[in-house]
Amino acid sequence: MLNLILLHGALGHSQIFEPFKPELSKYFSIHTPLFSGHGTSEIPEDGISIEKYTHELKEFIEKNNLHDIYIFGHSMGGYVALCYAAQYPERLNSVITMGTKFNWTEEQALRESKMLDPETIAEKVPKYAGLLEAQHGKKWKQLLHSIADLMVSLGKNPPLKNNLSMINIPVQIMVGDQDNMVTLEESIEVYRSIPDARLAVLPDTKHPLDKIRTDLLLTIMKDFWTLSL
Repeated sequence: MLNLILLHGALGHSQIFEPFKPELSKYFSIHTPLFSGHGTSEIPEDGISIEKYTHELKEFIEKNNLHDIYIFGHSMGGYVALCYAAQYPERLNSVITMGTKFNWTEEQALRESKMLDPETIAEKVPKYAGLLEAQHGKKWKQLLHSIADLMVSLGKNPPLKNNLSMINIPVQIMVGDQDNMVTLEESIEVYRSIPDARLAVLPDTKHPLDKIRTDLLLTIMKDFWTLSL
């Protein structure tokens, strides 16, 4: 059977994909790995990075001996998926990214990382702080710091810069028209840089995956993968 890997974003969790599983499991064997530091997994002593997460994806695929792979990655998950596609395309059929930020600079990364202060989040957005603790346990504050460091590292040395043309599998770049983190312009630039790419702009759509209409996202995904609707 075809394999579909669903990759969550930074500070996300594989639980976010539950609404999509009933429909997608008609066509795929579904896999929802967690990146290290997320859920119950510990934060590596040497920290986390896009390169580390790309290696974790590689290890997951090899450990489970997966072939005929399709990947859907939300936000950071999409970035990791394309990094993997640029290096190890042999087992991949295609990649879809949703709400993935590509235009990382040091200034942008520092600005984004400052928004991940755990004390500020606990004080001003207690509901979100509660969700982070529920999904990632007592280490949620440490995870915020680690993701902030990942962003700074990404800004200094974005792995996909100048490597997009190396991706030789079909890719669909998706972005919401109301995404306050990812611009349409950077999504278009990446779409034009990948030889076999398509672009989809979702109407009335923000960044969080749980705010996207499930039926709309599934329809666009199945259209790209030419699955029976």
